[in-house]
Amino acid sequence: MFKLAHNGKILMDIAQAAPPSEGFILDALKQSPFSQCQIDHESIKAYFKGDQTERILAVAIKHDATFKVDICEDKMQAIGSITVAYGGKAISLEEAKKALIGAGITRGFKNAYLENLLKKQHLAQPGDEISELLAQGRLPTNGEPATLKLHVCTLKQRLKQPKLREDGSVDMRDFGALASVEKGTLLASQVPATNGTDGYNVLGETLPAKPGETFQLTAGDGTEISSSNPLDLIAAISGCPSEINNGLRVDDIFVIDEVSVKTGHIKFDGSVVVSKNVAPGMKIIAKGDVTILGSVESAEIQTKGNIEVKQAVIGHLDHQHNDEYLTCKLIAGGDIEISHGQYAYLEANNIQVFKQSNHCELKAFDTIVIGDGDKPIGKLIGGEISDAQKVIAGEIGTSSGTKMHIFLARSGMTLTKTTDECIKELATVDEQLSSLQQAVEKADKFKDAEKKKIIMQKILATQQHYCQQAEQLEKKLSDLDHHLHDLLDNTQLVVNKTLNSDVEIHIFDRVYKTQRQYPPCTAKLVDNEVKIEF
Repeated sequence: MFKLAHNGKILMDIAQAAPPSEGFILDALKQSPFSQCQIDHESIKAYFKGDQTERILAVAIKHDATFKVDICEDKMQAIGSITVAYGGKAISLEEAKKALIGAGITRGFKNAYLENLLKKQHLAQPGDEISELLAQGRLPTNGEPATLKLHVCTLKQRLKQPKLREDGSVDMRDFGALASVEKGTLLASQVPATNGTDGYNVLGETLPAKPGETFQLTAGDGTEISSSNPLDLIAAISGCPSEINNGLRVDDIFVIDEVSVKTGHIKFDGSVVVSKNVAPGMKIIAKGDVTILGSVESAEIQTKGNIEVKQAVIGHLDHQHNDEYLTCKLIAGGDIEISHGQYAYLEANNIQVFKQSNHCELKAFDTIVIGDGDKPIGKLIGGEISDAQKVIAGEIGTSSGTKMHIFLARSGMTLTKTTDECIKELATVDEQLSSLQQAVEKADKFKDAEKKKIIMQKILATQQHYCQQAEQLEKKLSDLDHHLHDLLDNTQLVVNKTLNSDVEIHIFDRVYKTQRQYPPCTAKLVDNEVKIEF
């Protein structure tokens, strides 16, 4: 009844016996060897409408399966798709592999993926499209950053471990023997950064890994780099080790019960540990870390290291100077950590107030945190943030509308001023180069060759000097611009609970004053405006 034509069509001879209905043809096709072929419904319907005058009726068509490979935009995956055959040939393993090669797939391919796809075509219906992941690239694994591995206990670590009494309770005043090391002790080792592992995409292109960041091991006072291993840091003197940026230092330690009129002011080149309190009017001037296990009241502490106060830091308005100053002042070259503060001036690289800051003036070159833990919820009430790049607190201001001023990224003003000065210098250098070019043109007209040569040599030497100066200024301008953008991009005020009204937020040269109470939010510079984001 049916026969296969060379063009793949399934033909029915209707000259001898005309089919009675469309259903008859369809049933006959189902019983024939061509049951999987694609039925040509339009041709059949045309016949029964009387539009078909041919003696042969095309009732179906035979299609071989088709296979295509799609590569994702990022080239990390290749997807194979099969349109299942209509009574024709299925895709073979060899055909599929040739298609993959033709698509440029060279890495991340697995035979199992392809075999699984080819099996599916025998289970699917004719004309179905089935897809399967055939190749998967690998992302690069970036290298691990270099780290500093400590081999000794530092002063700060020791002071976080109160002494355990015999009855199992903890004596928060007694920290036992202080951490100390002998000369020649291995203090720390730099664990080198790793290069990471390169990745690849399905086309075989290498995706280079980013090497881990490294740093230069820093030998602080009282330490030295080992002569036998440049990655080891050893003690050059006996004393107490303290961490610094990318290294350690070893200090002599001065331990005293309290600082009061009985002891006088303390001035010491190493670290200072005060077991109790610092009394009003007293001063501590040090070069190492200063640790106070009690409180500080209306006193002054200055050090090139860190300051840690286990209890309160309390001052008041300085009535002798028309209430323009605060009587308690802590200034550190490193970081400051205190339990809570009131009417105190704190200045450091980073400042952390674990509980609450009341009417303090805080100045940090980097971050100010009010509270503890991953999501600090301490209160920042009154006072002023005179400069910082980032401030994180639970609540800022009060519900009654206590006025506050917060200045962030003030150092950007200095960068802008320096940029303006560089632009003026560069303009002056350009003028000099322009004048020298005119001099070159004049000298070029001299008839005396020897005189011309001497003058040209002098001019060219001066030109070279100004060109180098211009190049240095342009690099400096580029560095300043990048520094300013990085500063502004990373400057923000983070509030984890409540931002109250009457808080004036200054970021660089832009200002935003809160008019109401806000839920948890972040203030940052967006499109040159201070925006509050929730």
